[in-house]
Amino acid sequence: MTPEKKQDTAHHQTSPKLRLKEVSFVLPIDSRSLLEGISIDIFSGDRLAIVGSSGAGKTLLLRLMNRLEEPTKGAIDFVGRDIRQIFPQQLRRSIVLVPQESKLLGMTVAQTLAYPLTLMGLKPPEIQQRVDRWCARLHISSEWMSRNEMQLSVGQRQLVAIARALVMQPQVLLLDEPTSALDRGRSNYLLEVLKELSVADSMAIVMTNHQLDVARDFSSRVLYLQDGKVEQNSLASEVNWIALQEALARAELQAAREWD
Repeated sequence: MTPEKKQDTAHHQTSPKLRLKEVSFVLPIDSRSLLEGISIDIFSGDRLAIVGSSGAGKTLLLRLMNRLEEPTKGAIDFVGRDIRQIFPQQLRRSIVLVPQESKLLGMTVAQTLAYPLTLMGLKPPEIQQRVDRWCARLHISSEWMSRNEMQLSVGQRQLVAIARALVMQPQVLLLDEPTSALDRGRSNYLLEVLKELSVADSMAIVMTNHQLDVARDFSSRVLYLQDGKVEQNSLASEVNWIALQEALARAELQAAREWD
């Protein structure tokens, strides 16, 4: 597969929400390159699936987008500004990352959902309104509200973490394997809600997902990473999903051999 840079025609009149320019990341300890020369534009309303085998750099790429990690080379712009010029807390209200292993930091579900809004200085009635809205939207039961992390399943924690991100109404939502602990029914429902957000609220959503069928059903665009490099960047409608599945299987096999 050859790298392609094709944007939806609807994007031609707009500037990207997030722009990565020749971004590379080298481990300081052993000078190993984990990402190399990544350039990509992410627009309002995009649903970008990042796919690749284990160790391809998918999670690291997400962490660079909201400055949890800093690139060794290159630059990242958010609405035209270098993200290094934006106060990290301010940036992370607009670009919110939900990691795969989400923690509730010793809080109850109710406290967890309200916490970011309290930090943003919202008044209690608006906080309650937003929390109620997203609990209803994501089918989070009122019975969960008094529970802590230990009283929730992994899937329930995952859903609460996504709700905690959505109450902030970010411009860019970064999701690391968001459906990994959800059953198929909940997964499908969540993806439909996210699709609606990308259309109705023009939210840009960037998702890593090892399940190609999920990536195919959700994404408008696909970024395929291999060994930290862009192997393909194209519209989802132009992806040869069978060839991509075979390429990923080969890469996983190769990685397993190297591990052994």
